[in-house]
Parts: sequence; C-alpha cells; structure tokens
Amino acid sequence: MAQILKGSKPAAERRDDDSKVRATVEGILADIESRGDDAVRELSARFDQWEPARFRLDEHEIEAAMAMVSARDLADIRFAQEQVRNFAQVQRDSMLDVEVETLPGVMLGHRHIPVNSVGCYVPGGKYPMVASAHMSVVTAKVAGVPRVVAAAPPFEGGAHPAIVAAMHLGGADEIYVLGGTQAVGAMALGTESIAPVDMLVGPGNAFVAEAKRQLFGRVGIDLFAGPTETCVIADDTVDGEIVATDLLGQAEHGTNSPAVLITDSEKLAKDTLAEIDRLLEILPTASVARQSWETYGEIILCRDLNEMLKESEKLASEHVQVMTRDDDFFLNGMTSYGALFLGPRTNVAYGDKVIGTNHTLPTKKAGRYTGGLWVGKFIKTHTYQRVLTDEASAQVGEYCSRLCMLEGFVGHAEQANVRVRRYGGRNIPYGERAEPV
Repeated sequence: MAQILKGSKPAAERRDDDSKVRATVEGILADIESRGDDAVRELSARFDQWEPARFRLDEHEIEAAMAMVSARDLADIRFAQEQVRNFAQVQRDSMLDVEVETLPGVMLGHRHIPVNSVGCYVPGGKYPMVASAHMSVVTAKVAGVPRVVAAAPPFEGGAHPAIVAAMHLGGADEIYVLGGTQAVGAMALGTESIAPVDMLVGPGNAFVAEAKRQLFGRVGIDLFAGPTETCVIADDTVDGEIVATDLLGQAEHGTNSPAVLITDSEKLAKDTLAEIDRLLEILPTASVARQSWETYGEIILCRDLNEMLKESEKLASEHVQVMTRDDDFFLNGMTSYGALFLGPRTNVAYGDKVIGTNHTLPTKKAGRYTGGLWVGKFIKTHTYQRVLTDEASAQVGEYCSRLCMLEGFVGHAEQANVRVRRYGGRNIPYGERAEPV
C-alpha cells in the first residue's frame, strides 16, 4: 500500500476555500447584467484601480504597446506562436467532415463548424501570462473563429505591452484592458460597448474560474479550471535536484498549487525533500512556492510501477511529469490527466510556454472526463441527413412509425406515416402504426 511521506491540506478544507467566492461572483455578474458598462467601470476601479476612457485598445494604442516590446521578445513570442499554430493546424486537419450512405438512398453526414465568437481571458495579476494569449487566441483562429475577443487586466497602470503584442500577433480582433470577473462577465453577458461572445476560454484566479462556472450554459467554456497542479512520477533514474526543480517550478504559480511526487524510491523522496529546502533558500519566488509546497505538497512512496500508476490515476493531475525507466508504461496506462511530459528532457514549463501543446488543462480531477483546450474545443460538430429516393424514405418511415408508436408519440409517427403514404403508396390510417407488409 502506498505510503504518504508528506501530506497536504485536506480535501474538505479545499472545498471550503472554493465555496467562499461564489456569492461574490454571483453579485458581480448580476450587477454587470443589470447595469452594463457602468457596473464594469465601477468594478474595474474597485478591483484594479483602472478607469480609462475606454477599455478597448485602438490601433494606435496597440502599435504603441508593440513598440515597447523588444525585438528579442517579439521574436520569442512569434516562435512560440508558430509552435502552437503548427500543432493546432495538424489537429484541425485531423477533423474531417464526413458523408456516408448508410442504406441505399440514405445519406448521413457531419460538418465541423467553428463557433462565431470567443472571449479569451489572459491572466495578468501575480504574473503576466503572455503564453495564455498564444494558447487561446492562436488556437481559436486556427479553428476558424471569425471574432476573437481578448482581455487582460491592467499591469502597472496600463496595458501590459507583451500581452498586447501576443494578442495582436495571435490574431485577436478586439483587445480590452480589463481584468477579473468583470472581464469575463462583460464578454459573456455583453454591455453597451462590448458585444457578447458565444464562448469563454482561458485560465484565471478563483473568481474568474467561478464566473465561468456560473456563466456556463449561457455561453460555452473550455473547462472548469482551478489552481495549477503538477505531479512528478519518478524513480531512481533521476535525482532529487531535477524533481525538486520541477515541483517548485509549478508551485510558484500560487499559494494553493498542489505539487506531488509519486516514487518507488525512498532515497529519491528524501533527496527531493532536501533539495526543496535548498532551492527555497535561493528561488526568487520562494515566498509563494514555499507556502504552496508546505500546504499542498505531497510525497507518495509506492512499491512498484503499478502502484505508482494507480496513485497517479487517483490524482488525475493537470500536469504529469514522468521520469522513469519505462515512461511508455505510463503513456499507455494512464487515462486521467491533463497533459503528459515524458522523460527528463522535457518539462511542464515547455508545455506552458513554447513547445506547442496547449497549456489550458483540466484541474481538480476533471481529467477523468475531459482533455484540455485544443482546436476542437472551438469546433461544433453538426450532423445532417438527406434521403434521396422514395423507396428509402418509405423504408425508414415504416420503422420510424412503429418506434414512435412504441413510445406513444403519435404526432411523431405521423411525420413518418405521411411519407410512407406519399412515397411508399401505403394506405395507413391517421394515427396508426405502419405495420409490415
């Protein structure tokens, strides 16, 4: 049985934390819906001390922001977006429209149609998440979304130049300097100055995540996102330094970011603990990472690979870094996770920033039933049917008539019967089944 060498905050306490923001978000969304721009402006002033003449950037403001970004940073942004765009295009190309003749004269098909408008939220509170613009805006544009709206909170009294550059280079049609619940609420509900969108995507703090949850149904969302999670699965083929670095590299996201080591090596577990203590003395973001590790960090010692796999499946972590003698064992065996990072040569930061896979991923065990953001999330698959011959319509109609009457849907049955009468030459009394000839 797996042994917990270091435990984390109990699940019940985590649920209590989640519940505390619900009433606040509900009130904010109701205010935006009833008062529109006035509410958004007041909320922005209250939470971000930001009250410009308008929240949307015009072309000159976008150009001015771009001019503030160094040539090296612009080149790096372009490189990252090229990787995201290339992989998203491969994914899009794999999604084929289909049409098939299932019976003589009966054609069924589906078409992949992008949603008409998407609101992309890019966090910028503790850290300006430039990469989130690549993941949402670029991917939506590859999917073919006609209108992509992007919003990020103000940073040091204005638009964050690198975020604006990433949004613009990614293809955003509208860019707003607007943060938090007021941003996602305005994009989803619409105001006098912001037309509503059909879908919301992008990560954010607990208030943004809760707003997306409450807005789901009125608009589509990518997924329900919580704090960043990472799980490192490792054996003695790697050392404590690389494991500790990968754990703390994600723990710095926030003070409530779970980081878990699953290993079958007690020596590696102890070495990792020692390395974490050492790195926390020199890591510039140690004040955040230390609190996250102390409260949400875990080390689970297992007997073998099978038990390591079992424990990782229970966690269903957002990011899973695998560094073992047999990484393919986990690639082939795992079913519940956000994204896998296989081998010591890759890591979660590559996926977060540049390698090309999307970093908006399921948390809080949502990997059991959904994957992360990808080009397909922006695509709706719509079916159609076409019946080409009288014989086919009459044949399907007879079966349909009887199945409708089986359920008591007489009106449904008549939709079939009228076609059996017209195209099959059958005299079926109104409201009766089309019995076999």
